[in-house]
Amino acid sequence: MKPDAAPQAFLDAVDADTMLREVQDWAAINTGTGNLDGLATMASKLADAFSQLPGEVELVDPATVAAISAEGREFAKPHGRHMVLRVRPEAERRFVLTGHMDTVFPADHPFQGVSWLDDETINGPGTADMKGGLDVILHALKLFETTEGASRVGYDVMINSDEETGSLASRGLIEELARGKYAALTYEPSALPDGTLAHARGGTGNYSITITGKSAHAGRNPQDGRNAVVAASDLVLRVKALEAEDITVNPAKIEGGAANNVVPDLAILRFNIRPKSTDAMERFDGELNAILRLIEAEHEVGVHRHGGVTRPPKPVDAKAQRLFDLVKNCGAQLGQQIGWKSTGGVCDGNNIAATGVPVVDTMGVRGGAIHSPNEFMIVPSLRERAALSALVLTRLSTGDPL
Repeated sequence: MKPDAAPQAFLDAVDADTMLREVQDWAAINTGTGNLDGLATMASKLADAFSQLPGEVELVDPATVAAISAEGREFAKPHGRHMVLRVRPEAERRFVLTGHMDTVFPADHPFQGVSWLDDETINGPGTADMKGGLDVILHALKLFETTEGASRVGYDVMINSDEETGSLASRGLIEELARGKYAALTYEPSALPDGTLAHARGGTGNYSITITGKSAHAGRNPQDGRNAVVAASDLVLRVKALEAEDITVNPAKIEGGAANNVVPDLAILRFNIRPKSTDAMERFDGELNAILRLIEAEHEVGVHRHGGVTRPPKPVDAKAQRLFDLVKNCGAQLGQQIGWKSTGGVCDGNNIAATGVPVVDTMGVRGGAIHSPNEFMIVPSLRERAALSALVLTRLSTGDPL
């Protein structure tokens, strides 16, 4: 296909029937982040599918991830392997396209099947978030490879197994593949069913604070104990008080405790923060350390901090805005109205943006109700979004719009 081919030619070339069959097949495989067998099956299918493209496909072992158990002990949390495709690594101009194979639905969740809601909409786990998006990547690249400009550029595709839990086992891989790239596209579903893109994003951080007190009999000698639950409750109020216009704090769970007649010697507080800026993120980190020292001193307990910010805030700078404008322009050529809005949600686009690479991270299908049994995908968007990405990649490979 010539670089100046009419946009309609991109739409006409998309094999929409095959795309739909593939999404239905992939959605039938349970890939909850903890379902290692399901993820292995999915990774194998993806490796076979993406081997249709030039380059080398590799299944990459996950990085080691430490977590805190309900007993307050650190343990290694297992994850599935990630799929990476590298095409023309010697090219001077290269892109990165990312997606995730995992879903939020564990193997024992009742939401497992795919059904039709109407003539243009299917309901199923991961159809929108984001097995539909993975298929958009595949078919957009197959279409892009038919253009004259494709041979002049290269790209990496990374599909991880742990995005839904923060990409802790793939963060290093994402950043490694993103560095030095000309542009990045990530295939989360659109922010709204009409195709609206997510623009600037806040960040997120997850914390587990383990508090170790001293047990004692609640009736005979409570004064000899050091109540870890009381210390954790005090900590909840103090971290919640750090909320401001540019950051929210969500205390989510206190674990631990003991029998009613025992002063509890263990409590674990788990909470999430959503900073809107890097300044807010860094300010919270310093204030939290000061509070933990205070809790330790006032309650005479041990305090161990685990976790932190996993996805920094994602502002949109001038270069990233030019990429958004390019996507909008390509959409207009295809008869698609593309807009955008800022959001408090996060994704791997946050981590890519932190490397300085411009990224649009909602290039996947149109759909909605993600993370619920009502999740749906608008079927015509498979064709629309594959053509959109192919046209965007063609523009990026034949000009210098950024």
